Amino acid sequence: MRKAILHLRKSDPVLGGIIDRVGDYAIEFRDPDFETLVRSIVNQQLSGRVASVIFGRLAAAAGGKITPENILKLRPARMRAVGLSGQKTEYIRDLARHTRDGRIRFEELADLPDEEVMARLTAVKGIGVWTVHMFLMFALRRHDVLPTGDLGIRNAIRHAYGLEAAPSPGEVEAMAERWHPFCTVASWYLWRSLEPNANL
Repeated sequence: MRKAILHLRKSDPVLGGIIDRVGDYAIEFRDPDFETLVRSIVNQQLSGRVASVIFGRLAAAAGGKITPENILKLRPARMRAVGLSGQKTEYIRDLARHTRDGRIRFEELADLPDEEVMARLTAVKGIGVWTVHMFLMFALRRHDVLPTGDLGIRNAIRHAYGLEAAPSPGEVEAMAERWHPFCTVASWYLWRSLEPNANL
């Protein structure tokens, strides 16, 4: 990561200042598997603490292991009883069906370009661009992913660069021209600039 840090410091002094304040790059990776994507769906629009409780209940209901087979054995009503909305229940079940039927093979994703991973995963109900960006960054360990629609990134940019309002996704894209090919690293530092203790 030394190369990434040197590049970001040189290309963007504001980001360089954030790097100095935050310290070492210490992204927390997850396994690129079914369970990680289920966790991402559970996390959508919830605080980390609430999502963690619901995910734990879902895992317990699924016999301790989140697999497509175990999810599909659960009745939708049982999934809703652990705290999932009706929509998220359907999203997770759709992902389980895609995985069980071989339409998504997690072991193949690491060898695919970002665009193909995006196409395959967004074919599942409830998995949008933001969720795939998180999967690319935190599970597939891609170094040049820019989640332009992420509110945390946009707020961090507004704060760090002294903007009157959070930039639009297009404006984030333009600002990030200087960060390539290390947009994931830049994004991690931006998140951390707002939440130093975030579990990222």
